[in-house]
Amino acid sequence: MNLLDIRNLSIELISNEQNILAVDKVSLSMKEGEVRGLVGESGSGKSLLAQAIVAVLDDKWHVHADRFHWRGIDLLRLSMPERKAILSRDIAMIFQEPMACLDPTTTVGEQLAEAIDSSQLFGFFWQKQQQRRAAVIKLLHKVGIKDHSACIKSYPHQLTEALCQRVMIAIALARRPILLIADEPTAAMENTNQGQIFRLLSSLNQLKNMAILLISHDLENITHWTNTITVMYSGQFVEAGTTEQIFNHAMHPYTQALVDSSPMANLHLPAKSRLMTLPGSIPILQHLPIGCRLGPRCPRAQQDCVKAPSVSNFHGHKVSCHFPLLLSPKAKKSKLQKTKSQKPHKPSRAPND
Repeated sequence: MNLLDIRNLSIELISNEQNILAVDKVSLSMKEGEVRGLVGESGSGKSLLAQAIVAVLDDKWHVHADRFHWRGIDLLRLSMPERKAILSRDIAMIFQEPMACLDPTTTVGEQLAEAIDSSQLFGFFWQKQQQRRAAVIKLLHKVGIKDHSACIKSYPHQLTEALCQRVMIAIALARRPILLIADEPTAAMENTNQGQIFRLLSSLNQLKNMAILLISHDLENITHWTNTITVMYSGQFVEAGTTEQIFNHAMHPYTQALVDSSPMANLHLPAKSRLMTLPGSIPILQHLPIGCRLGPRCPRAQQDCVKAPSVSNFHGHKVSCHFPLLLSPKAKKSKLQKTKSQKPHKPSRAPND
């Protein structure tokens, strides 16, 4: 049984002028202990989909789906308060903008202490207070904040954005979630610190069997830490499969463009060579193309692309394209093996898609 099972989820922006289908029939499933990447350019609908999963979208967004199951529970049959109660207990999310998510009127220590699950504490009141403080310090050390005394006493505006992001990760981990959704968790960090956060998430996955949905616009950045990857473009499902399938044997032109634009996948090119790019830019919500939304930018676009493509399943490798790239493995160089030699090994667990 899947931990999370979503089929044909759509998110519509309700406005006075016209309703806009921001996310169009996207399916996503996750198994217990799985680390799945969700990849696409900025504006692809990744964060919107994540916010719909944790039910934090406001009233201007209308979410509907053919199926929305969490641990076997049909969430569509529940009222919104009932749905939020289940999701807030089992799922934690690390948002992109930590400064906007932290309370500016409360110290970091107080916000972390509030996030600690009371069921983890025991004894008299003063003993629980000591345990809560010890848990806060342990969480700060876990996310790489060694000077916990100064951090606990600080307000969010007194910390750098990178430190605030680490605090947000600590708050999410304090709840001991079954599923952790990490939306660009290292966006505000230097490259030298990104690996520490990814290693932390990887250890939580392996030791606690925590499922992780890792959202990023950078395919290369998460390839080394995921078991499976789902690719989105302009609110539409593009492709899904194992990390090896996506990086080595991409079947959608957009996925292949993401791979070709990765420096680590082009180590064979001469120095100072230009990387492959996809012409154009992602469409804005007010002017979405009909059919396949990649059509105006796609090098393989044909007349049939004005119709929305169906999803094809090739032994667990799913792709939504009228003209998928059906190249044999022998015809393509193994780019993933080159990148593995440059980065730490990803989690060993690899659930089937």
